[in-house]
Amino acid sequence: MIDSNREDLPGRTKPFSSFEWMLARRYLGSRRKETFISVISIISFIGIMLGVATLIIVMAVMNGFRTELLDRIMGINGHMIVSPAHQDLTDYDAVAQRIEGLDGVTMAIPLIEGEVLASGGTGGIGARVRGMREADLRRMSAIGSNIKQGSLDGFDAAAQHQESAEEEVVLNDDGEFVVQGGDEGSETGSQVGVVIGIRMAENLGLALGDKIQLITPQGNVSAFGVSPRVKAYPVTAIYEMGMSEYDGIFVFMPLQEAQLYFNKEGQASVIEAFVDNPDTVETLENAVNAAAERPIYFSTWKLRNGGFLNALDIERKVMFLILTLIILVAALNIISGLFMLVKDKGRDIAILRTMGASRSAVMRIFLITGSSIGFLGTLVGFALGVIFAWNIGAIQRFIEWTSGGQVWDPTVRFLSEIPAKLDMAETALVVMLALALSLLATIFPAWRAARLDPVEALRYE
Repeated sequence: MIDSNREDLPGRTKPFSSFEWMLARRYLGSRRKETFISVISIISFIGIMLGVATLIIVMAVMNGFRTELLDRIMGINGHMIVSPAHQDLTDYDAVAQRIEGLDGVTMAIPLIEGEVLASGGTGGIGARVRGMREADLRRMSAIGSNIKQGSLDGFDAAAQHQESAEEEVVLNDDGEFVVQGGDEGSETGSQVGVVIGIRMAENLGLALGDKIQLITPQGNVSAFGVSPRVKAYPVTAIYEMGMSEYDGIFVFMPLQEAQLYFNKEGQASVIEAFVDNPDTVETLENAVNAAAERPIYFSTWKLRNGGFLNALDIERKVMFLILTLIILVAALNIISGLFMLVKDKGRDIAILRTMGASRSAVMRIFLITGSSIGFLGTLVGFALGVIFAWNIGAIQRFIEWTSGGQVWDPTVRFLSEIPAKLDMAETALVVMLALALSLLATIFPAWRAARLDPVEALRYE
């Protein structure tokens, strides 16, 4: 009896020879009686293609979200915040200069910050006032480089030489609150302007040159208690940084005017510093404490945004796991398709074995057949995913143009457009994962084909 597993049989082919590839291609082709098997192969190909493409697109969008949100959050908020402890921050200028002189620190900005009620022509909203110097506001690229209307020229000048028109809420003789002061026609104060975001301008119905009224409970102290402070400022510039939450909440005011407005003459609330490497900002804590030369509280962007960052990371990992299941389901389709193909090709396998083909050759034929489906699906899915991620902005605009509606609401999703950032290492991981699952899915059916007994297969032929 001839042992078909012998390595020295005449006509034995080398591993992965052209003969094995030819047979694999024929098995992938469609014949009338094998239509159902071909349909399963097509479904497996489409499943892997869509799984890989979807996973690449979703991970690119998630990376884009994280990058854009962090860039905008840290573009307007410092990487570290230095707050005074036990005493007012009256020497803020000297402290800021010493902190900015540290290695790794690119900018240190003293500022006044407070909550107000902002009102315009169409109602009122809660807002956050930031008092800053013109030079510092220009250095903050998230604002200084994104002025859409107006200009920052002379932002400090009016506050340094004039007082703004002030309106104060006081109690009259009848015990009612009334507004006094603030001569609309006077020159005092009309020169001191503020900078607001485009979303705030839209929400309040304000345009360049219109006045925005700011109300804070931190007003003057009188015999009746602390009365609210009301002031109206002209809008001298409108910015758009691309993050709807920040475009709709911040009002930038000259530092000197903010000191008067919040009763903090000669003081700063905090000093915000920006560094070269935000990921290692904690290492500067000791140096900042020494440079401050006073008791301070030290905080970083990671502490302030820890919950947000953790939520993004968890969501990203869960989405990766869920979308990987699509590829796994497609790989299971490959298994079922190959099992049916092995059953259908039992006679052919038996003839090959009796002609001298080894079990390993039969196994390789079906490995090539199944792996080809996974490889082609992964390749096409990779191309679709990369093209979609690179052109996601154009695709968004095309869908909005054809549908006549807005598919991306920036007021809900924070960013003005869909962000996408391809991470090549992550994309390579997706491709390798898809190829690995496709290869693993073919091993068992190919092994079953190699173990097929030619005698049993031909007994009833």
